[in-house]
Amino acid sequence: MTTPATLWSFILVVGLLTLTPGLDTALILRTATIQSARSAWGVVLGIQTGTLIWGILASAGITALLTASHIAYEAVRWTGVAYLLWIGARMVRSTWRHPTEPPATLAPTTGGPAAPVAIDGPAATAEGPATGARTGFLPAWRRGLLTNLLNPKMGAFYVALLPQFIPAGATPLLYGTLFAAIHVVLGLAWSAVLVSTARRMRALLRRPRARRLLDRITGLVIVGFGVRLATESR
Repeated sequence: MTTPATLWSFILVVGLLTLTPGLDTALILRTATIQSARSAWGVVLGIQTGTLIWGILASAGITALLTASHIAYEAVRWTGVAYLLWIGARMVRSTWRHPTEPPATLAPTTGGPAAPVAIDGPAATAEGPATGARTGFLPAWRRGLLTNLLNPKMGAFYVALLPQFIPAGATPLLYGTLFAAIHVVLGLAWSAVLVSTARRMRALLRRPRARRLLDRITGLVIVGFGVRLATESR
């Protein structure tokens, strides 16, 4: 059995990792502010699904094969780089886009003139309604999942971390899955704080100027993580 000291040591390590601002934090805050709470939780659950998958793969020894294979590691890394640069650049580019069409109208229901529907205009985001992109739970979940799974550093992290906490003679898959589940629970708890905070501030941050600024900052952060992933050595 894992001793309480070992368990609490693991909780401390992954707890500090969870609280450290990073790509996940930026995605959650941006989605919770600009889109719906449902989409925000889609991103959260996608990220945590990826965390659980990495933990299970590391426990089964599959992630060790990834980190040992230069070709496999580089394939995942550069796919992740391309994905992050695409997401970030699209987000930044959308803040400079201006509408060229007149406001859309709704068909009248009482025989009167059509009522104009306001469009956010330049504040429309890469995933916002003005671009026609999907913003439901499943697209958000996929975005969170891909962001996590396409970062091979997560796999390397678990390969380096888990063996230090799994007792000698214990089943690696069982204990590795348990520790990954603890990591997920901590991530969900902290994400709940982030989503709640962002939702309280959304009235301010959804203003056109604030929304453009938020998207530019978030997009640049995502691009920065993509560049760092591309330039970091293993």
